[in-house]
Amino acid sequence: MTGSILGNAVPRVEDPDLIRGRGTFVDNLRLDGTLHTAFVRSPYAHATLAGIDTGDAAQAPGVVAVRTAADLGLRPGFPFVRTDPRCARPPLATDRVRFVGEAVAVVVAETRAQAVDAAELVDVDYDDLEPVVDMEAALAQGAAQQFDDVPGNVVQSVRSGQDGALDGAERVVRARILNQRLAVAPIEGNAVVAVPGSPDDQHDLTLHMSTQMPHVAQRAAARALGLEVGRVRVVAPHVGGAFGGKAGLPAEHVVAAAVARQLGRPVAWTETRSEAMLSMHGRGQVQYAELGLSADGRITGLRCRVVGDCGAYGGFGGTLAGGPTLSMAAGVYDIPRIDYSAIAAATNTTPNGAFRGAGRPEATAMIERMVDLAADELGLDPVEIRRRNLPAPEDFPFTTAVGTTYDTGDYATALDEALRLADHDALLREQAERRERGDVVQLGIGLACYVEVTGGGGGEFGTVSVEQDGTVVVRAGTSAHGQGHATSFSMLVADRLGVPLESVRYEQSDTALVPRGEGTGGSRSLQLGGSAVLGAADEVLARARQVAADLLEASVDDIELADGIFGVAGAPGTGVGWAAVVAEADEPLAAEHDFAPAGATYPFGAHVAVVEVDTETGRVRQLRHVAVDDCGRIVNPTIVAGQQMGGLAQGVSQALFEEFRYDEAGNPVTSTFADYLMPSAVDIPPMTLANTVTETPRNPLGAKGIGESATVGATPAVQNAVVDALSHLGVRHLDLPLSPARVASAIRAAAAGELPDPWSEPPAAFEGLELEQVAAEEGGNI
Repeated sequence: MTGSILGNAVPRVEDPDLIRGRGTFVDNLRLDGTLHTAFVRSPYAHATLAGIDTGDAAQAPGVVAVRTAADLGLRPGFPFVRTDPRCARPPLATDRVRFVGEAVAVVVAETRAQAVDAAELVDVDYDDLEPVVDMEAALAQGAAQQFDDVPGNVVQSVRSGQDGALDGAERVVRARILNQRLAVAPIEGNAVVAVPGSPDDQHDLTLHMSTQMPHVAQRAAARALGLEVGRVRVVAPHVGGAFGGKAGLPAEHVVAAAVARQLGRPVAWTETRSEAMLSMHGRGQVQYAELGLSADGRITGLRCRVVGDCGAYGGFGGTLAGGPTLSMAAGVYDIPRIDYSAIAAATNTTPNGAFRGAGRPEATAMIERMVDLAADELGLDPVEIRRRNLPAPEDFPFTTAVGTTYDTGDYATALDEALRLADHDALLREQAERRERGDVVQLGIGLACYVEVTGGGGGEFGTVSVEQDGTVVVRAGTSAHGQGHATSFSMLVADRLGVPLESVRYEQSDTALVPRGEGTGGSRSLQLGGSAVLGAADEVLARARQVAADLLEASVDDIELADGIFGVAGAPGTGVGWAAVVAEADEPLAAEHDFAPAGATYPFGAHVAVVEVDTETGRVRQLRHVAVDDCGRIVNPTIVAGQQMGGLAQGVSQALFEEFRYDEAGNPVTSTFADYLMPSAVDIPPMTLANTVTETPRNPLGAKGIGESATVGATPAVQNAVVDALSHLGVRHLDLPLSPARVASAIRAAAAGELPDPWSEPPAAFEGLELEQVAAEEGGNI
């Protein structure tokens, strides 16, 4: 090996097993004596439990046990992020159910089919209660209360920034913006095999589970079951996607673990696709935004009042409105004053969690829509109004009006590159020609500039050890579910220790092997986990150089490492390899390293979306998408491009296709793929992917996150493009998703001169919120 491999497009070492069908997933695990579970779920969104009769189910063939909340005695509260303890979710419903699909009992049987059949025999007596489904309706006077001691269904309220944000503005644009609820829908749903320990075991409980954060799940299971953390082992094999939906410990996993310990046998549960559609949701905000400007397009202030939908039990996703959405409210712009309020509302819907970006896409969607509305109001080009409000590279580190300090940025360069790659001037000419001809199919060009926060949630752990044969073993506290950690981390260590990549073995996702860690989420893995293993590699290298110096009878300062050989500077032809150094060392060449970052990092970029809109049918077809994303230093461009592609596809999908909806009674009406529109490969536009590189000083790699960036930038770019295609008709705003029906309705309303005002007054619950300085959250762990 000659020269550094960092920055090269090295093929992913994880892929051969996966593409050859050698992957190992939880549902593949076969342990002798394993029992199987099925959950009895509520068909009501809101009801009291008058009684549960399990007698017939208990007598069914193959049934070993039927358990309710009263049988298990588990305490509530074990999510990834605990919000209001008054809204803590019990593993099984106790006196009341609060959303369709909530588990009220579990059947345990010898086979999965027997458990499913017996679950049909459990007789539950429900007394129906009035549900509240809409997040804004939940805040209205007289709305059905979800918790007796949570007045007004307000789980959390926040107000931060400065008073008088709109004072002195010469123009103010206003809009109510919807960021719709989405189903996370990973290809693999939740799955667990809970194995109780025997008296001779090191662990009281082992959970084989599909998770993105084994150590977080370990701590949560210990809390829920009253065990010491070290007595719980969590193992994550291959994981078929997570996107934030597998960050905590699902209620069903707690139940499976408790039953396994009661019965003394392994207990398995793998959720069906129908269950998965009801268990993992994200997004869900209504944003009331007012943007103040000078007559020449300089932003003077921003006022936001944002409602987040918690769903039932104070779901984490609802509180993102007062966390990452607040901290990123300014976007890429220099906004001198911001008055930001957020309320998280409880509703009778699936508890809302994280989905790729977790609060950051919502913030970008809001500010990028407002900037386009301002451009329309002032008669400015959308590019020009953005340029006038971007901070310059020399302004960094840059602190926003809500107290978030961006590390480094060169926003104008990313915008220029996106416009160049899109051939923006040619697109404008084509758009003008179509409008002049009165074409049925019109062209839309959408811009979005974004900045997001990554690498928050504390530090990370890594280890490096060199075995007798020179093999290097690397471990980290992050846990890959498709991101390519084995490739990236191995590249870092191979490069630092001068060994071939194939000599590095990467191990992860087992709390018995990796003693601590925070897991994967919030685009934190390379910058935190990578920095941790790099620090451990440096410690190993320093010790190895001393051993080599003793072997070569030279000063350690004269020892050089090249292509895996330690030699003496100025003495060619002499040297020793790693195997000789390991053999000579009086203790194992191994090191642990806990990396604590200097702060979160702030990736950024610019996207251009090009769409066609059929003005007769409302059908939108995206022609292309240009994404210029800056994630700091790039270790492996192949992995970066893969993250850009996946993130972009999900961002486009939110803009055009996906929306999880309920009827007035709280029944899900988009709970299958027949109702919930997921795009196929043919629905995703051709992508032009590029990167600028602006390194960060906040970690030794200079790296920022990339896992969510393209999702953050893609959705508002597509939304702006569709509105742009219809702007000459008078259309100023459209809510997501941009379905043919919604687009066609706007076209008809424009023709009739009946377009609605994009603004409406926010809920009265925002009145009287006191302004307080809330520390902007750095990152978050999703």
